[in-house]
Amino acid sequence: MERGRDKFRKYKKIICFFSKCVNIFPKKIRVKLFETARNIKGKKGIAARYIIIKGLAKKCGDNVAIYPGVYIFNVQNLSLGNNVSIHQMSYIDSGSKGDIVIGNDVSIAHSVTILAFNHKYDNLDIPIKDQGNNGLETTIEDNVWIGAKATILAGKKIKTGAIVAANCVVSRNVKENTIVGGIPNKVLKERR
Repeated sequence: MERGRDKFRKYKKIICFFSKCVNIFPKKIRVKLFETARNIKGKKGIAARYIIIKGLAKKCGDNVAIYPGVYIFNVQNLSLGNNVSIHQMSYIDSGSKGDIVIGNDVSIAHSVTILAFNHKYDNLDIPIKDQGNNGLETTIEDNVWIGAKATILAGKKIKTGAIVAANCVVSRNVKENTIVGGIPNKVLKERR
């Protein structure tokens, strides 16, 4: 059976050509196209989202599969490595000042939330919703699996080879080759 990365290699020249064509449009139009392509199903949808995000993201590697129903905000602050899959109903938001860096060979299951900003709340005289937010860098290194409905909070780092269990809330950094779960995350096991 042919894997996604093999299909990508086969059609890479055509995909890159279309990506360059889309990049002639102003950024606002490309962002609107990306939003419009959010729910296109099948291989056409995955290809359309890749072609558009390639020119919007800070960095976008090869063979990035963004499935239907994924919400990505502030895409200009997103870096994606090679062989990344982001499944349905996931929410990725770097805010206006944060950065999200996703390495190579990362699998993000459905309904995952990844954030790179926190609301400010220090001033008691101003409603929290009016205090703005501060951006942080959230990093997911290479060869990481994020389980369904996990939440990665702003400024956290998930090291190479880690697995984040389903429904986990990552509020602490995750060490290399560990499996974490729970709320807040704790080490369940080490991969050996």
